[in-house]
Amino acid sequence: MMEVKTMAQYAAEGKSPEILFWVGCAGSFDARAQKVTKAFVEILNKANIDFAILGNEESCTGDPARRAGNEFVFQMTALQNIEVLNGYEIKKIVTACPHCFNTLKNDYPALGGNYEVVHHTQFIHGLFEEGKLAVEGGAFKGKKITYHDSCYLGRVNGVYSVPRELLAKLDVELVEMKRCKTNGLCCGAGGAQMFKEDEPGEKRINIERVEEALETGASIVAANCPFCLTMMGDGVTAKEKADDVSVYDISELIVQSFA
Repeated sequence: MMEVKTMAQYAAEGKSPEILFWVGCAGSFDARAQKVTKAFVEILNKANIDFAILGNEESCTGDPARRAGNEFVFQMTALQNIEVLNGYEIKKIVTACPHCFNTLKNDYPALGGNYEVVHHTQFIHGLFEEGKLAVEGGAFKGKKITYHDSCYLGRVNGVYSVPRELLAKLDVELVEMKRCKTNGLCCGAGGAQMFKEDEPGEKRINIERVEEALETGASIVAANCPFCLTMMGDGVTAKEKADDVSVYDISELIVQSFA
């Protein structure tokens, strides 16, 4: 059983944590993404990081509403969140979802929400750099792994090297897909596509992307986004490769590699 304190509990004690962990809708309610939430909390605890969550005071960032074109709902949701965040005088936010990361970092300042926003891969990378975390080779040493760039961490925010440097710390053999980094291919869920029916076409985007992953011969697909985890996992299952290929968030790989 994990004990995670809320901002309200910190405030009641007259204290404030080092960071706010923004869990996000997927990290809170999606069974697959909940495992990533737990993995990241394990990492924070191992590194002795003082952190809190908003708990029931956290609501959706409004990303799906804005990407789907409902600006009114986005602004209503965002302003509600900003009121809560500013009420607690939040300075630094870490999230495991690139969609939350992008919205909090790039969309909220225009509405009065100015925070230092960090993706969990960036934060974990910093913990390694500061010597607060270490792995010795780990459970995946020598394993062939391919890495899927999520759109909102990669092409939108230009973060390519940090997740790959984390994988390098696990002594894995990184094999890139033919479309990667600035030329990466979407998993098929971004821009609120996760929540609507398929458009006419010959093939689902996630199937196309998984085919590229399978071509590398990797036994593990590493991701950094709850949407990507779902789409890549579904694609691997659809190709009947679930027994041979696993899809993990980078934080999960790190937790499994702790001595």
